[in-house]
Amino acid sequence: MANTSQSLRRAALLVSAVAVLGLTTACGNGSGTVSSPQTQSGTAAPAGGDASADGSSTPVTSSGGSDSGSDSASSGSATSSSPSTGSSTSAASSSRCHTSELKATVGGNDPGAGQENFPIVLTNFSGRTCTVRGYPGAAFVNASGTQLGPDPVRETGSAVTTVTLKPGQSAWAGLTFSNPEISGAKTATPTTLVVTPPDEKDPLKVTWTNGAVPVSGNSSSVRLTVFSAGTGA
Repeated sequence: MANTSQSLRRAALLVSAVAVLGLTTACGNGSGTVSSPQTQSGTAAPAGGDASADGSSTPVTSSGGSDSGSDSASSGSATSSSPSTGSSTSAASSSRCHTSELKATVGGNDPGAGQENFPIVLTNFSGRTCTVRGYPGAAFVNASGTQLGPDPVRETGSAVTTVTLKPGQSAWAGLTFSNPEISGAKTATPTTLVVTPPDEKDPLKVTWTNGAVPVSGNSSSVRLTVFSAGTGA
């Protein structure tokens, strides 16, 4: 019995020693807590696939546009709304010449092959550089403001280009129609040519002093060309 009691006592002491040793090991970092193994989730990897990034909580943006979640959404909206990095459409819109910055005139007739050809000239009198692109709007009206004839037809086939106008510079678009005496079209004599710059709503008015224009019948169409640099002279 004495030997059995001694054996049990030794076993108890051995278990206690192991427990004390384990506790000492756990407290070896001085923090009093047991450190658990850390697992890194797959989403912690840099969104752009940059192997040199440390995988920290600092947001990483991807130039490839493959990011997902709130970081991607916020960076996308910042890019589209930022004045310095806006889209080409908004850049073009901001540089466009506005009606209030332009003066309209009609140049002299340059007839040929039965056609009457007039340049519609827009001149930038503002203090900034701006652009015009495409066709003008145009209509002949009488003294009471009533339009004479249908809307002009746009000539196709010419390349549309953006014309940059520094202060004082001009762009011109052609206004052409068949000579009514040759075509036999019915005519009317307008007092004003109403001109609307490209992408604008407010028109400019130019006194018309070039006589009758076709308003109906054969070959009565008035045609417009796209803007080019210069005055068309």
